[in-house]
Amino acid sequence: MKTFKIILLLISLQISATAQTNSDTHQKTVWKFDLNREIDAVAARIVSKNISAAEQQKADYIIMQLNTYGGELGAADSIRTRILNCTIPVLVFINNQAASAGALIAIACDSIYMHAGGSIGAATVVDRTGGVLPDKYQSFMRSMMRSTAQTHGKKTVTRNGKTVEVWHRDPEMAQAMVDPSVYIEGISEEGKVLTFTTQEAIRNGYCEGEADNIQEVLQLANISNYTMLEYEPSFIDAIINFLLNPIVQSILIMLMFGGIYFELQTPGVGFPLCAAIFGAILYFAPLYVEGLAENWEIIVFITGMILLLIEIFVIPGWGIAGISGIILIVGGLTMSLIDNNIFHREQDFNIGVIVKPLALVITSIFISLVGMMYFGKKLLTNRIFNISLQAELNTNEGFVSVETDEKSFVGITCTTVTPLNPSGKVMINSEIYTAIAEYGFVEKGETVIITRFETGQLYCERKTV
Repeated sequence: MKTFKIILLLISLQISATAQTNSDTHQKTVWKFDLNREIDAVAARIVSKNISAAEQQKADYIIMQLNTYGGELGAADSIRTRILNCTIPVLVFINNQAASAGALIAIACDSIYMHAGGSIGAATVVDRTGGVLPDKYQSFMRSMMRSTAQTHGKKTVTRNGKTVEVWHRDPEMAQAMVDPSVYIEGISEEGKVLTFTTQEAIRNGYCEGEADNIQEVLQLANISNYTMLEYEPSFIDAIINFLLNPIVQSILIMLMFGGIYFELQTPGVGFPLCAAIFGAILYFAPLYVEGLAENWEIIVFITGMILLLIEIFVIPGWGIAGISGIILIVGGLTMSLIDNNIFHREQDFNIGVIVKPLALVITSIFISLVGMMYFGKKLLTNRIFNISLQAELNTNEGFVSVETDEKSFVGITCTTVTPLNPSGKVMINSEIYTAIAEYGFVEKGETVIITRFETGQLYCERKTV
């Protein structure tokens, strides 16, 4: 009987050793990508694409090489959430800086490794000029930093002969990276936000080790016998990333409004309207593909445009339709830039995540309006942009393209039969003619005087007493 038990024990040990050997010889797959840029919609897309590709390839680990000074809070929150929901262990190698939004992203990862001379922290929410935003924005960031640190749970350590549980990453330290009023004795300086160097991060549980490169990171993480894969961006990826750039998005917004303005100056459907439609397509298409712009946001924008056109062409003056149209346009453009998942999370929503997208939209519209008012008349009468014939044609050389009688209308006083916004209709000698207001908008029924006739178009202004 003893002999039989010994045989069973030897067999069990052999099976265990074989399983251990197979486990050690199994080649692991490591998915690697870089995030060396400002945190914005493009950065969020890069992270999401790489995690999805790693999951599709059934990678064993993901390693992200990070170097950033921060960026948009909404984009950082999207990246953080994508990493926390990833089923594959995510390692981050901070090869220089993980400041502000970068600190939030790094803390979300399962393991943090840092290059000598690197740093992590300084996560106070600031505006574009570097000014500290009000406490309601800081409160939201504190909450995210604290909850992200808590997701990594606690670990058991022995202190003074006693076994105690401590946080793997102390949430109080995460808060101190945002709020200078959070003071931790021996860790942070009073009145200053917390920033860890590499060695300080190691001592305080915010870094697993110091490394010079990715290979050393994998050695420290006890990952051997691996194959490293990287995502190869396509030409379509490059185009989408280009269109997601905030500067490009601002230009597209200006193209939309500029095209509509200049279309109102000319009869029929022409190049300006086509340019506006093209700008809207380029603006919404990449956002829709990436899941940022949803159907209802595009519908809100289109509804706003319809209401604004109704106000301009149908209803005189400015009323509910025009104001509602502007609100819906701004709302549709802004909401399409925001990850809608932030509205469905357990943590309190903070208005801070929509400040930057809203500022981008309003600023772009304002610049577009100012540019249209200043350059509009010059462009419409410029030889380069005017589509009418510029050469002078005499009657003895053939026909002329406009009624020569209209030149004699200059100086005549007449009445508007439609609002001039700035283009509309006026009554001259019981005939209806198209005219453009030189300055501002003119209501229906007002008295105007024809000031000039150029390129087949009448121009007028309000008659002063």
